This record gives sequence, structure tokens and C-alpha cells, in this order.
Amino acid sequence: MKRLTKLLLLTTLAVASVMAQKGGWTLDKAHSGVGFSVRHMVISEVTGNFRDFDISLQSSKDDFSDAVVEATIKAASINTDNEKRDGHLKSDDFFNAEKFPEIKFKSTSFEKVGENKYKITGDLTMRDVTKKVTFDAIYNGSIKSPWGALVTSWKATVAVNRFDYGLKWNKAIEAGGLIVGETVNIVLNLEITKPSA
Repeated sequence: MKRLTKLLLLTTLAVASVMAQKGGWTLDKAHSGVGFSVRHMVISEVTGNFRDFDISLQSSKDDFSDAVVEATIKAASINTDNEKRDGHLKSDDFFNAEKFPEIKFKSTSFEKVGENKYKITGDLTMRDVTKKVTFDAIYNGSIKSPWGALVTSWKATVAVNRFDYGLKWNKAIEAGGLIVGETVNIVLNLEITKPSA
């Protein structure tokens, strides 16, 4: 039993060491979130989030100019604090979470455009439709945690047209306009850690 425990510990340390050498960062889900907002009845706004997601960051440079980001979000984890609405969003009218369980993003460029400001461009896939999008990202800084890990914080936003991805359900209202807006604003608040070498 001791030998097995020792082997598992050595394996974990080896993986952490390789990740650190390759610039691997690990998402701190407890301090991160994937949120969104969309117009409702023209005059108001509905907000929500996804509870199940994973985001990886690979970068070997201090300014993150060589960074690569990949994200996977479980469509069925959508949450708007309304069970009936969430069920509708998971249906074929919107995400069809059963047939298309994952929303994915993979960056193709990570460009610094100002003081702590970045443009992160990449491919966003929903319902098997892939479109190029660009996130506006703010680098909030990095700090060493009390446990020795390096922690970095980011906020990234993008607006997408849900019709482009086949999320086309809607109804017109008598006063003009649509019940659900076309534009969805996505906000990522991320805390990512890198184990100490």
C-alpha cells in the first residue's frame, strides 16, 4: 500500500513538473465563472451561467504572447435560476444539449493590444457550427498564493449572434421586436493557477 501511495505521489509530481515546464496552467473552478446575458422582451435582460466547464491555458512567456486557450462547456449545465426556462434552453429550440453536449473554443491568436489588454481570437463551436470570434480580455494580474502556486486572473467578453449557431427559436411581440434577443453577451471570469516548480 505504501509503495502504491508513493508511486501515485511521484506520478502526480511528474505531471505537475511537465505542466510547469510546458507553461501549463490549471483552472480554479471555485473562483471562476462562465456567464451570459441576452435581451428579453426588448426592454429587459436575462442572465445565466454554465456550471460545468473546463478551460486550459498554455503559455511559456511572461506576457502571454504565445498563449493558447482551450475551453469546453457542458451545454446541459446551463442555469438561469428557472427550471422551466433551463429545460427549454436545453431543447432543440436552442442548444439541443442531448445531441450537441459540448460548446468548445480554441484560440488561434493571443494578441496584446494595450496595457493589460488582449484580443483572443479563435474558433467557437456550438451545435456543430464553428465561427471565428474575438474576445476582449483584461489581464487582472498575477500573484503568488500562500501555497506557493502562481495565480493569474482574467476577464474576457464577447458578443455573438445566436442565430449564427442555429439557436433560432423566437417569437415576435405585439409592440415590435423579439421575445429573445439575437445577441448573446458572454463573460468569462477566470482564476488560473500554475504549480510551483
